[in-house]
Amino acid sequence: MAQLTPVDANFLHVEGGTTVAHIGGLGILDASGCPGGRLRLEDLVGLIRERAHLAKPLRQKLAGVPLGLDLPYWMDDPDFDPALHVHEVALPEPGDEAQLAEEVARLHETPLDRRRPLWELYLVQGLQDGKTAIYAKVHHAAVDGVLAAETLAALLDVAPDTTPTTPAPGPAETAPDRLTMLGNSLVRSLTYPVRSARSMARTVPYLSDLPMVGQLPGMDRFSRAVMSIARPDAGRLPAQRRMSAPPTPFNRPISAHRRLAYGSLPLDEVKRVGKVLGGSVNDVIMALCATALRRWLEDHHALPAEPLVAAVPVSLRQGGKEGERGNELSVMLAPLATEVADPAERFAAVRDAMHTAKRRFVSHSGTWLRDMSGLLPAPIAGLTTRGLIRTTRPRPINLIISNVPGPQFPLYIRGARVLAYYPVSVISDLTGGLNITVFSYDGRVDVGVIACRDTVPDVWSVMSHLADALDELSKLAAAAA
Repeated sequence: MAQLTPVDANFLHVEGGTTVAHIGGLGILDASGCPGGRLRLEDLVGLIRERAHLAKPLRQKLAGVPLGLDLPYWMDDPDFDPALHVHEVALPEPGDEAQLAEEVARLHETPLDRRRPLWELYLVQGLQDGKTAIYAKVHHAAVDGVLAAETLAALLDVAPDTTPTTPAPGPAETAPDRLTMLGNSLVRSLTYPVRSARSMARTVPYLSDLPMVGQLPGMDRFSRAVMSIARPDAGRLPAQRRMSAPPTPFNRPISAHRRLAYGSLPLDEVKRVGKVLGGSVNDVIMALCATALRRWLEDHHALPAEPLVAAVPVSLRQGGKEGERGNELSVMLAPLATEVADPAERFAAVRDAMHTAKRRFVSHSGTWLRDMSGLLPAPIAGLTTRGLIRTTRPRPINLIISNVPGPQFPLYIRGARVLAYYPVSVISDLTGGLNITVFSYDGRVDVGVIACRDTVPDVWSVMSHLADALDELSKLAAAAA
């Protein structure tokens, strides 16, 4: 029996007419190794039926507390049937990338049914070159990016003919009865003031690092004064530049419709560039995004004089915790140096900004998101969160850029080899109508770019600019070597 955390619940609260809060992925498969050379719907249904007990998000649904007095619980769905979650679609000829992206974007913009476990899987047939695709989505209230990858891994094998021996399912997990739920909510309400005060005390020294709050006049000076008392070593931390997200075409109110683009970059080249230019793989990814966004904004005559501000999710998940689920993440903010014209100077500026952001993030363990999410009691948290998303001006960030590490060896599903896996993430009015997420897999950096159809209709150009940006950095690295 597990209860949602305030961070988990936020992903339920943000959903509305134009926002869905599930994360997904598009896998491209070579199904020639499957029996009969084809991956079938019944193969996937049978696989999930066999292995659902290995991943709780696949079989558990929400159990609400009466009157919404407390956060919901997770419970095993007594009527769980994988066939209700797995579907099959076929693309019309010629089955090209644009058609696949359009179909996945349409599927991604549809909310999940909260009466069932919060996931769906689609088998997509009819791709060019005889390929097959799988698109899967799972609610962010149930998983973060790392746990989503781990959940998917429960269905994957390291060899085409692997049939792992798995333990038998344990007893079903049930939610508390209504009386126990109400009793727990009463206890939480009585202890709420103490918990809220502790959360606020942990957060105050780092207010200047927080979205929206850090933009307030004098906040940096106030935060430093408090930190000098709470953290005597704070003087050794690098100063955080005051960041304010400039207006862009993709920071307008979003619609309910999505556009998707995807592609891959060679991981070896990304590593080589980082080694020569003096940065990590993540520094290179951020610099590529900065260049791609600069070029897209130039194409639309909308390049701000100030740097864009990116929110970068950071996993707080610690390995080896049995049964761990939900969101163990936080967010750090970093300027993207999109205003810098010179490629070498832009890379250096992005690298240095990420270094500063990381050092400050580590100093407070990145727990601000967890602490801030718990400041309000459950009955009013949802209304407050939705109100902030709709009314906050100016926006605290321009977009989310996420980098999720994956396995560097091929994976298989029922004999079909996974050739690529492109992430498909979340956009909202608060976080911007554009999201770039990358997933490293089997020697590639697989990129998924999701956007609001109305604010970024030409989303494929962002993917094209990312490829061009790597070429630019490769030339810089070659000249510096």
